[in-house]
Amino acid sequence: MKLSEGKLYICPTPIGNLEDITLRTLRILKEVDAIAAEDTRHTIRLLRHFDIQKFLISYHEHNEKTKSQYLIERLLQGENIALVSDAGMPGISDPGEILIKRCIEENINVEVLPGATAGIMGLVASGLDTRQFAFEGFLNREKKKRKERLEKIKDQDRTLVFYEAPHRIKDTLKDMIDILGNRRGVVARELTKKYEEFIRGNLQEIYDHFLESPPKGEMVLLCEGISSEEEELRQQEAYEELTIKQHITSFMETGMDKKEAIKKVAKLRKISKSEVYKEAIDI
Repeated sequence: MKLSEGKLYICPTPIGNLEDITLRTLRILKEVDAIAAEDTRHTIRLLRHFDIQKFLISYHEHNEKTKSQYLIERLLQGENIALVSDAGMPGISDPGEILIKRCIEENINVEVLPGATAGIMGLVASGLDTRQFAFEGFLNREKKKRKERLEKIKDQDRTLVFYEAPHRIKDTLKDMIDILGNRRGVVARELTKKYEEFIRGNLQEIYDHFLESPPKGEMVLLCEGISSEEEELRQQEAYEELTIKQHITSFMETGMDKKEAIKKVAKLRKISKSEVYKEAIDI
């Protein structure tokens, strides 16, 4: 199917320092027919700084459904529209995700420009493992749902990356300590701005820091994944009430073959493989 004449440009904006905007983004913002912005009051200050005068359309989480349709119609008519958020990459923990999906469904061309993303910047500077990581964005504001999500990801062995607001950071850290344990972590705050700061230590130390120093500014919160030692300990605790036979079966149900399951159970229970094998004969 032929793509529509109009194009949606995903334009990252600086997360703090205005010098971080790219020349390409500036050119696109000047050339498009309109700019869809999360907060037009915020975006107009950016445009004025770079002497750009353009028609602004308010597009945020409270009007995304109705405004998505309006923007789609303009794009289908052949207009080019730039999508910006208040800071960073639109579509990441941002209502722009809805519009992008709609454009793909309507066969509208979407072009993503490179630019600042706070989560990646925080990860690179964190000193934690960057080979594998999981981006979680903002955890739920409700304590129950936040804890449920942490329970689901507590066994991840990848570095975990979150966004958090200053008025919730202490509650989130407390829940993480209770559920994930006192792992190494980092809070990166006010990235690229005058008071940029990295707070490193274990999660308890970071929590204690914010008890003494009231948190300010948007934050990237990172913590290391589960260690192999911690994972093994949790597995031991989880299977303490199982018989050896049940333990073998539980591993086989995950797709592990019988031989490997016997080996794993023997290692976790610190008993001989022959003892485990006797229980596995009739499985």
